[in-house]
Amino acid sequence: MNICRALFLFVIYNLSAQQKPIETIYFEFDKYDLTPKQTEVVTNFIKSIDTTKVESVQIYGYCDDRGNDDYNFRLSNNRANTIQNLLVSAGFNQSKIVILEGKGRVVVKPDTVENLHETRSKNRRVDLIVVKRNSFGKGIKTSFKNNLKVGDKIYLDNILFDIGSARLTPASKKELEKIAETLKEKRNLQFEIRGHVCCTPEIYSDGIDKDTKERRLSWNRAKTVFNYLATKQISRNRMTYQGCGNKYPLGKGDNLDRRVEFLITKI
Repeated sequence: MNICRALFLFVIYNLSAQQKPIETIYFEFDKYDLTPKQTEVVTNFIKSIDTTKVESVQIYGYCDDRGNDDYNFRLSNNRANTIQNLLVSAGFNQSKIVILEGKGRVVVKPDTVENLHETRSKNRRVDLIVVKRNSFGKGIKTSFKNNLKVGDKIYLDNILFDIGSARLTPASKKELEKIAETLKEKRNLQFEIRGHVCCTPEIYSDGIDKDTKERRLSWNRAKTVFNYLATKQISRNRMTYQGCGNKYPLGKGDNLDRRVEFLITKI
């Protein structure tokens, strides 16, 4: 296989507890466009999956270690956008693409890598990750509209935060507005809001909120959601909140660990 010619590796993994890329697309050096043959491969991939069972899609772009950071961030973003545009043009629902991110260059130490050329070729890529519906484990739901019981956790992949931030994004506010309307219908439902963080050293249990400078980031995220729902006429008596720090990673990428979950405490 000639990796230098930007061939696709079409490798499908089982989507189990540990999420893995189900499609990795390799690009030529300094390129982000695709040939007609490569486009056909992605189109066939879309046809091969049951989109009714897809909860969400994440797209991550990467570059090799040559060039400066700014250029490679743009290039990796362009690669990710190329794949998104192809998915959408082939009929895939764009609303399911919840993460579209260029990660920039993958840094390597040339003098420590046995096959530098091959390593760099593998770093010029896009990872396309699919999350199946209800694939987050037993007792974890993806909607307040599921049949719920006490002890269930509800994870919503639109309520995510930027690194070091407890501020709600526009997408998170939009999702919380929908949740508030559902909670008004389910008036007996009580719950705990749990905040989480990613990317903290093991010696720390929580992250630092860049606004307050406190190491209470997960608490602040949970409190932010608590206060926002209260402004939408959800009774504070129905809700509690706590920060879980970095104790419960999903194992599905850093972005999904910058989240809140809802633990059902009373039906």
